[in-house]
Amino acid sequence: MTFSEVMDRAAQVFEGLGALILALGFVWSVGLAVAEWRRTSDGTKAFVTLRQSFGAALLLALEVLVAADLIRTVAVAPTLENVTVLALIVLIRTVLSFSLEVEIEGTLPWRRALVTGPTRIAQVSRRSRETTPEPE
Repeated sequence: MTFSEVMDRAAQVFEGLGALILALGFVWSVGLAVAEWRRTSDGTKAFVTLRQSFGAALLLALEVLVAADLIRTVAVAPTLENVTVLALIVLIRTVLSFSLEVEIEGTLPWRRALVTGPTRIAQVSRRSRETTPEPE
């Protein structure tokens, strides 16, 4: 196998991993939202949990897919045309990531501490397992 073939396979693995993160992230997010809804009987909180957790999974998947594009462009076919297409893809995904982060956090990134996609997933998961006291 040549270097280009190995790198093409590596890019395919990253693309598959990105798709897997999206699928599992969706299932996990729905599970968290259902658990939140059952725990609190509040559809609004469940929806917020779903949006935040799936948004975090989507951010992580976008980062992995950018890595796949980088591998494919730089290692497999580093032509000027491919680099230009990569730049556009990265720009679009960066704008999407920025928009998702603002949507999830409700604030601009420079107005809060740095939080990554996996950190956000962990925070939402922890928050969904916390119990709230029953009203008396």
